[in-house]
Amino acid sequence: MHAQIRTKIFRGFLALLLLISGQSALLACPFCSAPSLTLSEQMAQADAVLQIAYQSAEKGAQGEAGKTTYKIVRIIKAPEGLLKEGGTLELPLYRAASKGDLFLLTGSQTAAIEWATPLDVSKDAFNYIVNAPAPDLAYSKRLPYFLKYLEHKDEVISNDAYGEFANAPYEEISKVADQVPTKKVREWVTNEKTVPTRLGLYGLLLGLAGNETDAQVMLAKINEPTQDFRLGIDGIMSGYLMIAKADGLKELEKSKLKGKDVPFSETYAAMQALRFMWKYQPGTIAKDDLRAAMRVLLERPELADLVIADLARWEDWEVIDRLIAMYGEEDFNIPSIKRAIIRYLLVSSSQESEVAGDPPAYVVKASSALEEIQEKDPKIYRDAKRFFRLR
Repeated sequence: MHAQIRTKIFRGFLALLLLISGQSALLACPFCSAPSLTLSEQMAQADAVLQIAYQSAEKGAQGEAGKTTYKIVRIIKAPEGLLKEGGTLELPLYRAASKGDLFLLTGSQTAAIEWATPLDVSKDAFNYIVNAPAPDLAYSKRLPYFLKYLEHKDEVISNDAYGEFANAPYEEISKVADQVPTKKVREWVTNEKTVPTRLGLYGLLLGLAGNETDAQVMLAKINEPTQDFRLGIDGIMSGYLMIAKADGLKELEKSKLKGKDVPFSETYAAMQALRFMWKYQPGTIAKDDLRAAMRVLLERPELADLVIADLARWEDWEVIDRLIAMYGEEDFNIPSIKRAIIRYLLVSSSQESEVAGDPPAYVVKASSALEEIQEKDPKIYRDAKRFFRLR
């Protein structure tokens, strides 16, 4: 597949992910999948929670749902006097299972209790759910519990424990750094059987709690030859930079930012790592170094609009001459890049001088360039200003 086509597909995929995840993801773990309702939250919201055991089932006649009978093994919570442990519960839907198979059942009370679909859970999973800390407790008191179950052999348990971290803000995850089992996390990062969607979180955990040995493990993972889109590699790059700092940034520049033949997805992951360091780890790497690393990508047309937006957000006014010269150049004569340059100039032209007197030279240059663009390219100028908001 042609590289430009792959890039367009990948950028479309990124847009779809952002649409699906929604604004709530902005407050959650930066390299985890979109937040979801965890089992603890489902339990807290339910009016009734039961452990039930399969007894029997009857298929319905044509067009009917049938029914399934369960034994109530344990009542976690329920309206008083309504249910009894050891009693039976009949649900109006046929389900095939073996007698004695255990399920978790939740229900919401309206006029009667509306039962959800029974969740197939093992004894281990049920105990995990029942003993989990309540969702209204502070993250610092909850996350250590789920940390122990991230790679549990029972997928119901491990998936839910991951979901708890996916829902947690990075600032809260960082508070449990001293409890991270670095040896185990290092093994998870390098294990080919690890679920790829969890690698971003594991990279962050290793960056928070690890040492130089862990940085070298992550660097080896980062530098594995690939042409594929790798889920979670952005989190591993970020974890690596948290430990290796400026020296690590030089490594990423060399291996992921400067090479023209580096897959778009790998370069984009490195961009995400730069953004992470800027937002979540201020001071770990000098801002000027992060700006300089991002500028490396200005010469790649397939990334230029994204890079320009970041440089405007990071108030990098040293690059203004290059952007003014870039406007309309053959390789960059693309509407999205033109709009990005205009928006950069709008931001830079609106900056106020820190001292009284004449405005900074970059403000004058930006204002002059905008006047010229507005005259020569009025439609693009209007499009760029419309709905413009730098986030």
